[in-house]
Amino acid sequence: MPWTSNHYPPSMLGLSPPVRAKAIAIANALLEESHVEGDAIRIAIARARLWAEGRGMRLFASGASSSGDVKTRPAPHRAEATRER
Repeated sequence: MPWTSNHYPPSMLGLSPPVRAKAIAIANALLEESHVEGDAIRIAIARARLWAEGRGMRLFASGASSSGDVKTRPAPHRAEATRER
């Protein structure tokens, strides 16, 4: 059954409405391509975040926390990570 703005995976709850809508659309498209549900959700959220970040949009709904989600802080450059070791 495809997801809608009223019926979506709990992992999308904290996303801001436009980002959630994009994630739902991507997840539904991935399901149509026979992706496993868990993979479709994970990929859809990651792609929706990239889409939102590219447009300077807010990722999370007001008052939502990103606990359990990938941190929004950029990863250090490879050279910086090597120096810290």
